[in-house]
Amino acid sequence: MVLIYICACLYFLGIGCIFLYSLAQGHLLFHSFKFKKENQQVPQKIPNPWPKVTVQLPIYNERYVVERLIDAVIQLNYPSDLLQIQVLDDSTDETSDLVQAKLLAYPTVNFQYLPRTHRQGFKAGALREALSSVEGEFIAIFDADFVPDPDFLIKALPYFSSSQVGMVQSRWTHLNQNYSILTQLQAFALDAHFLIEQSGRNQQGAFINFNGTAGIWRKSCILDAGNWEDDTLTEDLDLSYRAQRKGWKFVYRPEIESPAELPPILSAIKSQQFRWTKGGAECAVKHAGKVFRENHSLGIKFHAFAHLFNSTIFIAILVTSFCSIGLWWGVQVRVIPLALFWASGISMLGYVLVAAVYLVSYLTAQPNSWKSIVEAIWKLPLFFSVSMGLALHNSLAVLEGLTGKKSPFVRTPKFNLESGNASLQFNVYSLHSLPTSTWLEGGLGLLFVGMVVMGIAYGNFLFLPFHGLLALGYSLVFFSSFRTH
Repeated sequence: MVLIYICACLYFLGIGCIFLYSLAQGHLLFHSFKFKKENQQVPQKIPNPWPKVTVQLPIYNERYVVERLIDAVIQLNYPSDLLQIQVLDDSTDETSDLVQAKLLAYPTVNFQYLPRTHRQGFKAGALREALSSVEGEFIAIFDADFVPDPDFLIKALPYFSSSQVGMVQSRWTHLNQNYSILTQLQAFALDAHFLIEQSGRNQQGAFINFNGTAGIWRKSCILDAGNWEDDTLTEDLDLSYRAQRKGWKFVYRPEIESPAELPPILSAIKSQQFRWTKGGAECAVKHAGKVFRENHSLGIKFHAFAHLFNSTIFIAILVTSFCSIGLWWGVQVRVIPLALFWASGISMLGYVLVAAVYLVSYLTAQPNSWKSIVEAIWKLPLFFSVSMGLALHNSLAVLEGLTGKKSPFVRTPKFNLESGNASLQFNVYSLHSLPTSTWLEGGLGLLFVGMVVMGIAYGNFLFLPFHGLLALGYSLVFFSSFRTH
């Protein structure tokens, strides 16, 4: 009896957190519409003269994509005498040989090759050490899996017309979106971030983040904010908050597109998700209290907290999923009145708001056709299901971040499958080991399959849709974790 009431309290606490998160998302959706309307503005003033720019390419063991990256950067449409390209190479495999051979093919380009024999500070450390050699007033950064638009610099630099602008972020697009259902679902999530969240925050002057790549920094902004730091796994989010807290303005431009590769297998997705969610939690510990004490409006503080703590939504999902089992039993034995759950139905508004965010972003990113609408109808529940299936994995990452447990920066392996010159089966960077959490995900899949069967058998359909999504999500995550080719 007591355990059932504890489950009830935790369940309603969890859906309360999810509801607050959904309100933040709904508010961002509203402001993203305003952003789109205001986007029809007069283009920014073209710089005269054009400034000196440094392009930084931080790489670590990227044999499949590094040559593609260098070839793309060479095509940047910008005066050669105003362009410096730094290759920050921490590689320990044949990537270094490929880079050096590729650079020899472009003897007239202002390349600076900066290898390191250690990985101290990982990507943040490489960026920090290279800053003293930067010649440019502005610094563009591209990760190895990106293929920059040749006009990227001339499209983005005009938005630095105000001396208060410290960073301009472009929108990620996807080279291999249609490779598999996993890549399609990742695009589903990333499009919501770039078309709704970044737009909605930027429109109202809230904190936004440099996404680690495909953006340009003013060098003086990086220095003024304290340079790159490696005490979190998301050095990009950390520096973004430090810079904006000092008064620098950030600009997000969705029409400047930067194509990139999506991880095609779940093990790679998990490593990326772990780093993002844990790093976000580490940044929340580092910055949330300071933002709260500083002189910002209530709305800015609300969105900063929602932004910094957004990964805790996975803990809320995990708690509500476990507690729903106790509540299901409480209703079954008539210990808890069913009317209590109908009174909590207002929480469904939250799911409607979140669904609207993803539907709008999907239909904005896709061609305007009935086919896109039909696809969105089945992709949305599948996306929610897989997101729930990642709740255990991501909750562990968040808890490590909130409690200060340190772990190394694990790179997301790149594959370059769309070139036709590489394969998953023989990719040397594939992650073959399975963590204990994967087997727990398989157990949770069985648990919620059992709850679906019991719900049907006993005619207690209260949590049937919720348990069905959980059963599907955990099962898909479990079985997909074994696929390496």
